[in-house]
Amino acid sequence: MDAREGIGGTLAGLDLRAEIDRLRKERNAVILAHYYQKPELQDIADFVGDSLDLSRKAAETDADVIAFCGVRFMAETAKVLSPQKIVVLPDMDAGCSLEDSCPPDQFAAFRAQHPDHIALTYINCSVEVKALSDIIVTSSSAEKILSQIPESQKIIFGPDKHLGGYLRRKTGRDMLLWPGVCIVHEAFSETELLKLKAQHPDAPVAAHPECPPHVLDHADYVGSTSGILNFAQSFPGDTLIVATEPHIIHQMEKAVPEKTFIGAPGADGNCNCNICPYMALNTMEKLYVALRDLEPRIEIAEDLRLKAQTSLDRMLAMASGTVGMGDLGPVPVTGD
Repeated sequence: MDAREGIGGTLAGLDLRAEIDRLRKERNAVILAHYYQKPELQDIADFVGDSLDLSRKAAETDADVIAFCGVRFMAETAKVLSPQKIVVLPDMDAGCSLEDSCPPDQFAAFRAQHPDHIALTYINCSVEVKALSDIIVTSSSAEKILSQIPESQKIIFGPDKHLGGYLRRKTGRDMLLWPGVCIVHEAFSETELLKLKAQHPDAPVAAHPECPPHVLDHADYVGSTSGILNFAQSFPGDTLIVATEPHIIHQMEKAVPEKTFIGAPGADGNCNCNICPYMALNTMEKLYVALRDLEPRIEIAEDLRLKAQTSLDRMLAMASGTVGMGDLGPVPVTGD
């Protein structure tokens, strides 16, 4: 049996929460959990939030170890910002469909074909792609950064074509889009969403801009995970339809338990297919083992780290005030 899963192995009978707390103190570790993690991981974390905001918060601590309950590109970003700290990821197979859609060699070749373009790259990408980019953006900072780039400058936007398309429609900027998608947000069904809206006619829809246009067309609010969480706490009604990975609803229910939150459905009429399979790989057992063994560990060559940090630093210089805020505005998009 796999001891990491604690089924018939060495972890059987352990009080995992107590052991994780013990190791957190012994290792001088900070535990980070993205909003898309399982509730038990969110509840044991020192910080819960968006990926870049978490990495920045961890960098500000005096921790020697960062345990990042998220996916690989997030842990890489934490290592880029905290090179002196040990960064562990509970499951190294926790990847990202957007990262997978943009292999570094293909992205480098694409850039070479368009030498007059600069690359604005969504943070959901590998450290190698970050190093090949000019400016990294988050869903909350992208519009502000775009507004500072001359209209005459040609732009490649990747890897998420839906976020890029949303920004292109909203700002009017003509960007060359890399054809990547998030499998979670791609799974939402317009037909099933319309059925749900009919059942709850007074409930607004909050959607992440990684959703395809046919979902964003029906959104009352479009924003990052932090932005959606803020909207959930501030909108005047009592029911909200949420079109992003459904584990964020845990934080909504904790913040405003008197409100009702409904995950937008997938093609099968429920939201099971919208749970990120990569995020789901992390477990309490694996977090315990990662803190115990300080493995799996994120390692990045220094020259690669510095190149990736340059693109991140440019974003922070241009739009640092937007990180973790997530507000892309309440205006729903229309069009293709």
